[in-house]
Amino acid sequence: MTSKALMNTYGQRALTLVKGEGAYVWDDQGKKYLDALAGIAVCGLGHAHLGVAAAVAAQAATLVHCSNLYNIPAQEALADKLSTLSGMSNMFFSNSGAEANEAAIKIARLHGHAKGIELPTIIVTDQAFHGRTLATLTATGNRKVHAGFEPLVRGFSRAPFNDIDALQVIGENNPNIVAVLVEPIQGEGGVNLPAPDYLQQLRALCDAKGWLLMLDEIQTANGRTGSYFHYQQHNILPDVVTIAKGLGNGVPIGACLTHGPAAQLMQPGNHGSTFGGNPIACAAALATINAIESDNLAQRASELGTQLLQAFKTALADCDKVKDIRGSGLMIGIELSEPCAELVARAADQGLLINVTAANVVRLLPPLIFTDQQAEQLVAILVPLIKAF
Repeated sequence: MTSKALMNTYGQRALTLVKGEGAYVWDDQGKKYLDALAGIAVCGLGHAHLGVAAAVAAQAATLVHCSNLYNIPAQEALADKLSTLSGMSNMFFSNSGAEANEAAIKIARLHGHAKGIELPTIIVTDQAFHGRTLATLTATGNRKVHAGFEPLVRGFSRAPFNDIDALQVIGENNPNIVAVLVEPIQGEGGVNLPAPDYLQQLRALCDAKGWLLMLDEIQTANGRTGSYFHYQQHNILPDVVTIAKGLGNGVPIGACLTHGPAAQLMQPGNHGSTFGGNPIACAAALATINAIESDNLAQRASELGTQLLQAFKTALADCDKVKDIRGSGLMIGIELSEPCAELVARAADQGLLINVTAANVVRLLPPLIFTDQQAEQLVAILVPLIKAF
């Protein structure tokens, strides 16, 4: 039962989860669930991963917190590792994805002011989700999350997702544009995939206009879509990329990575965080990255995601309620023709944890360590529920 002392920010919650192991979790009644959500793309290594647990325990027994007034060895090691993985040169560590996006927004504004632009403006897209702080909430393309929080933050211009022509028109009519902030695949918006050449066209447009290309990879990175960063599948390098969620396998940590001119904009006093890049979070992230690399989990996500997509398309081919089945790696959306939030509770009754986003899209974000047998179990439970809905 939810404590009355908690703010009602999450509504009524039916389950109380108390234990996890691998791809399974248990509630306070001892019921076991196959977790096809992974804490919303967070626990890519599954629950209670031994390597992450050992790294956190060792660091906690040594030094829990150190102010960023001092050098932090784990932070420096993590920065070097991410730089090698990403091709980006400099980064700032935060505690969440929203904070990483806040850093990106501030970088874009510094970029604009350095060019003499008084109202630096960032193009964002419809159906996007970038966080719930005032700036990232404004950047989010969902009117429902804006309601009640006006006045919103100035300096954003909205365009349709996957529409390069619309961005060009905005750029021709607004001399204040300094950056584009976009998710390579929209997560909360419904697992929406753009055209295959969308990111390359964005890169070319930003180069031509002198804009920063800023990618929100909070949900798509850390191996989830088949490469460590999704942009690596499109042979481009962004100016700014933000990550979080799966970076620490459940230990809160985010990062804003920069390259080129964007890497030199932040100076002492421009930004900071008490807990960002703390020793425990960085130790967890290093252990997580090591496991993703050593176990080749990005490639595993690519292969298993392809298998799951085909299995769902075959099993649901005769289901008129299914409009589309799409995804990349282990980020999969099954779009129905009507709202289907009830499927979450029905799946939980069958021992399966899923999510519904954008009202009518079943979103699946299983751990990268999912086995073939667990994938088959997911399909076996979910397909009958969708057909019977």
